[in-house]
Order: sequence, then C-alpha cells, then structure tokens
Amino acid sequence: MAITRWRPFRDLLSIQDEMDRLFDDFFGHPFTRREWTEEAWSPSVDVSETKDNVIINAEIPGMNKEDVKVSVQDNVLTLSGERKQEKEEKNANYHRIERSYGSFSRSFTLPTPIQADKVKATYKDGILKITLPKTEEVKPKEIPISVE
Repeated sequence: MAITRWRPFRDLLSIQDEMDRLFDDFFGHPFTRREWTEEAWSPSVDVSETKDNVIINAEIPGMNKEDVKVSVQDNVLTLSGERKQEKEEKNANYHRIERSYGSFSRSFTLPTPIQADKVKATYKDGILKITLPKTEEVKPKEIPISVE
C-alpha cells in the first residue's frame, strides 16, 4: 500500500473548480474580470533599455496622433489619450463588442535619468515608439589607462 500525502485544501479547490464549471456551463462561457468590473482600458506597453536609450513601445491601434499625449517630468514618462468608439450604425445589430474604448493614462518611472529635450516619439502600424536618450553621466564610459 502506497503512502499518500494528505492535502486538506485539495477538496476545497476541487469544489471550487466544480462550481466554476457549473457557472460556465449555465452562462455559456467563462466570465472575464473585465466583464464583471468596468475596468479602464490601457494600452499594452514594452519597456526596454539599450546602452544609449530607454525605449517604450505602446500598442495603440486605430488612434490618431492628436488623441495621444506623451510627457516627461521628473524622470517619469506619462502616456495618456483617448480611443474613441467608432460611430454606431443605426441599422446594425451588434452580437459582440470586444474592442475597448475610452480614456487612459499610464505613467512609468524611468530606470535611468534621460535627456527630456531629446525624446522622440514615432507612430507606425499601431505602435507608438518612444525613444528616451540617456544622460551622458549614465552612459558607461571607458577610462583609458596610462602607462608610466
């Protein structure tokens, strides 16, 4: 006979899984957190760093450059804007609306000091790319060795 480890909470988790399945079957599909709460929309963002720059890529498809604002203050980058819903057609019957709309604001504390006056932002194929050059004192400098 094999020895089995007793896990008292396993049965509770099993009951929770069964209740989740019951609700999923009854309502037709599992509910996501967004459906239960009125969660604000915000774009997905990647933050990376090279030797000379901090680079931020944000997904903002379908937006015009006039609807997005980028600002830097006290080593904090703020990306804000509004994605407006397209004009609804009177004769259209929508079966599902999954795209998110509304105002957003995201702020990021930058990992290193940057040159705020040299920040560049470009927008192509739904991706906003923000390039933030590092200050000179942050960049690694090679120190020459003199021989005496």
